[in-house]
Amino acid sequence: MRRVVVTGMGIWSCIGQDLQTVTESLRQGRSGIGVRPERKQLGYHSLLTGIVPRPDLKPLLDRRLRNALSEEAEYAYMATREALKNACIDADYCLQNEIGVVFGNDTSNGAVVDSYVGAKESIDTFMLGSGMAFQALTSNVAMNMANIFHLRGANFTTASACASSAQAIALAAMLIQFGQQSIMVAGGAQETNDKSMIAFDGVNTLSKRNDDPIHASRPFDKNRDGLIPSGGAAVLVLEDYEHAVARGATIYAEIAGFGFSQNETPLGQPSSESEYQAMISALQSANLAPENIDYVNAHATSTIAGDIAESKALTRLFVKENQIINHKSEIINRKPYVSSTKSMTGHECWMAGASETIYTILMMQHNFVAPSINIEDIDDSAKELNIVRTMQEAEINTALSNSFGFGGTNCSLIFKKW
Repeated sequence: MRRVVVTGMGIWSCIGQDLQTVTESLRQGRSGIGVRPERKQLGYHSLLTGIVPRPDLKPLLDRRLRNALSEEAEYAYMATREALKNACIDADYCLQNEIGVVFGNDTSNGAVVDSYVGAKESIDTFMLGSGMAFQALTSNVAMNMANIFHLRGANFTTASACASSAQAIALAAMLIQFGQQSIMVAGGAQETNDKSMIAFDGVNTLSKRNDDPIHASRPFDKNRDGLIPSGGAAVLVLEDYEHAVARGATIYAEIAGFGFSQNETPLGQPSSESEYQAMISALQSANLAPENIDYVNAHATSTIAGDIAESKALTRLFVKENQIINHKSEIINRKPYVSSTKSMTGHECWMAGASETIYTILMMQHNFVAPSINIEDIDDSAKELNIVRTMQEAEINTALSNSFGFGGTNCSLIFKKW
């Protein structure tokens, strides 16, 4: 099968809206989490969220194109624009070549609610405008990016909660591996409006540290009290290796493998066994062993059940089953570095798999491991792991990133430094 490489990246997130700023945020352990006081009037118990600025698209797109964009599609436009520029792909190239697109995007709650409220207030659905019909679709991000950037190849939307954009990357890679496409735009997008996470607040999954937002996201910490929702968009340009070389593209990393699994547990309950299986499948796909992994970007969202399940799966794979016998016949463990970038970004939900891919590749490029901030008292389940709590200079040649979706859909990705 063809090799798949990353030739472009773009991001719009709460820790930066360009690659350089995001890299510095990761190095410094800088949080992008704040509060939205107005959520209290909606009955929210958690006022916390990743603070993602809305882009001003008026100078960039005409009104007709803007009207079809949901909030998450606005973020995706900015990230896709940066990723294509980073890959040295311009509008003429898109028009003359077949480029596919896959986005992870599981909801468009803001547009759905706004449509309903608008119709109820005007008592006339004709007053909504044609753009709302596009904005309300889960597939609105992929269809809009294809339309705006002339991406005329395969077009898919993956909707698997927090695993959505990791699956988008894997699907795009598969299309290239099997020769269906030579270039794919793959990414994820997540809205941050007040309608987007109201149901999750209602089932008590969000942190209530409203008076201390930058310390609220605490993966692996004993005193964590829930996740912080966040969003934005992250986009990668994936390409067949031979094609990338032929057009003189800069290669940032290789997509070496991916694995999938589904929980056997009831909805909403994580499964350590299934998470372990996703990682094993990814290693087998990449023809690698656990000792080959230098770094793990953990899914770890700062929920008690989720963090503990993943800690157990990581400990099983990288500690208990990752023993090496040295030349003195001594048994040693080669533990990879582990951190959760969600400690800084919060849980970027449907975009998390794509954004954490970019975070990981940036660490690979710049030879450092971003920290898991806010750990004061590490959870017992994670004590055997090599969790990085302050930024560490280190060379990362091979990395694994986990995305475990609410509802039980799991995806693990493996990357190699170029």
